[in-house]
Amino acid sequence: MAAHSHSHDHSHGHGHHHHDHTPKLDHLNTAFIVGIVLNSAFVVLEVIAGLWSHSLSLLTDAGHNLSDVAGLALALLAFKLTKVSANSEYTYGYKRSTIIVSFFNALVLFIAVGFIGYEAVMRFIHPETIEGGTMAWVAFAGIGINAVTAYLFVKDKDKDLNIKGAYLHMAVDAIVSFGVVISGLIIYFTHIYWIDSAVSLIVAIVILRGTWSLLTDSLRLEMDGVPKEMDVDKIKLELMKAKGVVDVHHIHVWALSTTENALTAHLVIDHNTAITFDSIKHDLRHRLEHLSITHSTFEPEFADEKCVHVDCD
Repeated sequence: MAAHSHSHDHSHGHGHHHHDHTPKLDHLNTAFIVGIVLNSAFVVLEVIAGLWSHSLSLLTDAGHNLSDVAGLALALLAFKLTKVSANSEYTYGYKRSTIIVSFFNALVLFIAVGFIGYEAVMRFIHPETIEGGTMAWVAFAGIGINAVTAYLFVKDKDKDLNIKGAYLHMAVDAIVSFGVVISGLIIYFTHIYWIDSAVSLIVAIVILRGTWSLLTDSLRLEMDGVPKEMDVDKIKLELMKAKGVVDVHHIHVWALSTTENALTAHLVIDHNTAITFDSIKHDLRHRLEHLSITHSTFEPEFADEKCVHVDCD
């Protein structure tokens, strides 16, 4: 994790770094908007072609793409909300919305998969005649659109759960479209229509696999769990390296948003140290930034106070 956390750590630790933010915001904003526009247009095309050619896998793909548009729109909204400043009622601002959104996004996909599964099974029982050629051409266009959109997010996908979600959806969609092209060609040449339903079910399984990790990751953050790539013991060891710190306990690490993490801890300070608490804090904040923790609060205790490990809650 630490390997790629350095690049963005410093962009949101302290107020005086705001100028770093704008380029990141701008290119992401553009990526979201281009993604939403491209995919919306493609959904309309797919629905028309799916109805005309009777292809369930095209309609499935359209449904999947529509959920991508919703996911992108939600992620964009959450991204905007993280920039809204804190107030006396919401002291962290609206950062948590990003976690709620990524959870909601996963749920929407699960529901979509349910519909696809049901329809595919019905089609096995009552097959329909399908225009394989149309199916192949439209899906072929889908590969291009999804690949372009995925590429827009490739740079930032490891910095934020929502961007990772958007990226995964797009990458999966490109693969799905490829599958639909192949099945369209097979149907065009062989008229074996059940292949369409089989492809829809494969698509559903692919969606489920990606969605499961999105669901569990976002639920973990929702419950104030320690973000997946972090290790509290490792963080404690890092804090103990600071001069003047004798012990660290009551560590809490949680996510403020899909991008930012926070920590609180009690520090046992060596009573005889010449280092001021301010400079200890400064050292610790710097160490934490390299571990992707941007907000930290420390409570000092001194080593000669007898309560150290017993009951200082």
